[in-house]
Amino acid sequence: MRKSIYILSLAVLLVLALSASKKTVTIFMIGDSTMANKPYDNEKPERGWGMALQGFFTDKVVIDNHAVNGRSSKSFIDEGRWQVVLDKIKPGDYVVIQFGHNDEKPKADRHTDPGSTFDANLTKFITETREKGGKPILMNAVVRRNFQSKDAVNDDDEKLRNTVFTGEKKVEGDVLVDTHGEYIVAPRNVAKATNTLFVDANKVTHDLEQGLGPEKSKLLHMWFKPGENPSIPNGREDNTHYNVYGAHVVAGLLVDEMAKVAPELAKYVRHYDFIVAADGKGNYMDLQKAVDDAPYGKKTVIRILNGMWKKPNVPKGKKIKFSLSENASWAYLF
Repeated sequence: MRKSIYILSLAVLLVLALSASKKTVTIFMIGDSTMANKPYDNEKPERGWGMALQGFFTDKVVIDNHAVNGRSSKSFIDEGRWQVVLDKIKPGDYVVIQFGHNDEKPKADRHTDPGSTFDANLTKFITETREKGGKPILMNAVVRRNFQSKDAVNDDDEKLRNTVFTGEKKVEGDVLVDTHGEYIVAPRNVAKATNTLFVDANKVTHDLEQGLGPEKSKLLHMWFKPGENPSIPNGREDNTHYNVYGAHVVAGLLVDEMAKVAPELAKYVRHYDFIVAADGKGNYMDLQKAVDDAPYGKKTVIRILNGMWKKPNVPKGKKIKFSLSENASWAYLF
């Protein structure tokens, strides 16, 4: 009898240990198009930085991105999108909050005022996250690529998807000019007033784009010449939205800032050389292409986020290590 109880106890402990080892933390993302998941079919290159974030964590962290193009803190609440997130939050989860790009727009269904309605909405997200046992991380808006000497006329960032590449040489200076005003100050004030973790995403991206300068900073954004990408035959000039490269650069910078303000996340953060994902969340969707682009003679770690993959051909002289997530596997033929 005692032996049976002992064996049963061991079995229970084993099950609990396995359950604990598989326990994950969810990071919910709420925000606008600069953070959102984007269509990735037909080689579409636009990405939000939140779409790229999963590739910077181990399997212990799951990114649940609810950011949506064109939304402000007001419309995100009014459309019931916040309630969907709130219903899913579990104790120990995180909620990353980043609005501002659309709150500053004049349309009544989106507009809020810093120091007033904008602050109230941010406070609502924070308070209700905490009531569910979650941990809010507040961020201010990422910068627009604006090196123009005069104020940029931009009443709707979503209209930028209808622009085409003109090739016209615009008069730009060497200094990045802010377009957000008090909308980047308000989140900092709210974070201080509510004792909330805060990441100054505006400064991080400002320093990035200013450091690159007027020409190289275009490489982060949806700047494409006609014929350069098959999904954008006429090209595009878009200083707000990120391409695949830009989203991954920004995600890599912001994940490190998140780990600074929430040190308990740091042990899950990883910076892989290449990230491959079937759903567009990596910087590659073709595993063989990632292998082909890997340098010779240098150890390269390729993270595979999801999907079933045929083992690629690795040329002699390349030192490649594959890191498969729980959602990825090799396709074996029997």
